[in-house]
Amino acid sequence: MNINNYFKNCRVSVIESAHKDAVLDHQQPIHTETGKMTQKLATAALVLAASVGSASAEKIKFEYWYGLTGDLGAVVAETCNRFNASQDQYEAVCVGQDGYEKAVQNTIAAFRAGKQPTILQAFDAGTADLMLSGEFYPVTKLMADTGVKIDWADYFPGIANYYSSKSGEFFSMPWNSSTPVYYFNKDQFAKAGITEAPITWEGLEAVLVKLKASGQGCGLAYAPSSWIDLEQFSMANNVPVASNNNGYDGLDTTLLFNTTLHVKHMQNMQRWITEGLAKLRTQASGKTARDSFLEGECSVFFSSIADHNTISKLKPTFAWDVQIIPTYEGVERKNTVVGGASLWVLSGKTDDEYKAAASYLAFLATKPEQQFLLENSGYIPVTKSTYAALKAEGFYSKEPYINRDIAMKSLTWTEPTALTRGIRLGNFIQIRAEWQAEVEAALAGQKTMQEALDTAVARGNELLARFAQTYPGKSFP
Repeated sequence: MNINNYFKNCRVSVIESAHKDAVLDHQQPIHTETGKMTQKLATAALVLAASVGSASAEKIKFEYWYGLTGDLGAVVAETCNRFNASQDQYEAVCVGQDGYEKAVQNTIAAFRAGKQPTILQAFDAGTADLMLSGEFYPVTKLMADTGVKIDWADYFPGIANYYSSKSGEFFSMPWNSSTPVYYFNKDQFAKAGITEAPITWEGLEAVLVKLKASGQGCGLAYAPSSWIDLEQFSMANNVPVASNNNGYDGLDTTLLFNTTLHVKHMQNMQRWITEGLAKLRTQASGKTARDSFLEGECSVFFSSIADHNTISKLKPTFAWDVQIIPTYEGVERKNTVVGGASLWVLSGKTDDEYKAAASYLAFLATKPEQQFLLENSGYIPVTKSTYAALKAEGFYSKEPYINRDIAMKSLTWTEPTALTRGIRLGNFIQIRAEWQAEVEAALAGQKTMQEALDTAVARGNELLARFAQTYPGKSFP
């Protein structure tokens, strides 16, 4: 499939708003401590470059383009330094692209010029588009062809399914993975007489009522997010986002989220804001939900577990913790699914570059490198063996990692079902944007929530139909 056809339906104008909330954890500013870390990493890179000297020219080089920025981008850069220092045959040339969206856009442009990278870090929303593009080398096949070993059976099913074919072949390698949780102020909970963080939406509403009665001006700092409010909500509550088992079973898929429990959920969010139980925190409000939480203004906010590390570094003046996202009473809770990004090996490179890429992926898959990522971010282990080893070592009983593995409990609450293995929707970046725009219009009082979701579904279905027309006769492998 020609790369031009792959993205011919992309509407760049909506991409930035589409994933703004879904990857909030990936767009963190560099704060004082993380700025120092970045400076140290940059210094280490210079020392490494000087030590390698002329020998580096003899190494087989390959380019890796990544989307993470700020302190998380610095961690990615350091993984490249660590790989380059670990052996003398290959050299990873790692280039930040200033965000996931720009990483994708720049790769499209690079393909047209025949200058695409060997490895691309692509976020979850782009998975379906990449799968049908034909412009990648499946990582399972890559490792088999190069003779480099990765134990694919070791990956958690809730993570593996998102990036694999129906037969279990990995198309990309899971790496920086996350799932949502909610963060809560333990001191403010205690003042209001709240002894535990609930795991039902009814329970959370009761908590917000108690917080308000105790004099707390803001219970929930609410930032609408398709990733959390639509996608992960639907997984945990076992309701569909779209037909065909969320798109897995065919391209003739339609969106369903204007007819499910999701409608009630979003109407409740709107009511909570109206009743003063929550405050809206969008770009227009001038303050993020996380900032409202850190300042003690609001007692609760929802975000990725990847935010855990940043909040720890910023050292709030109050005690805090995390809890899994709620489900509604009467619902049999299911697993949430992975967010974050995976690593795609792209087409059109040399055999030597592919051997180098395979070596780098195998390096990242090791327990020490997974642990390095976890210690310097809020991400979660992607393999069962690494998670088991960390638990045995007491990793999650030490500060600042205490209770961070609650994300693993959420991901593995049940075995994935046909509705909770993930989402396969083409043009998903734009579909997220339509949801975001319509929900914000409803929250601004411009229409009812039902009207907003109906419009988002209608526009999203047009995008899905256009995607299906791009790939006539095709289906997801």
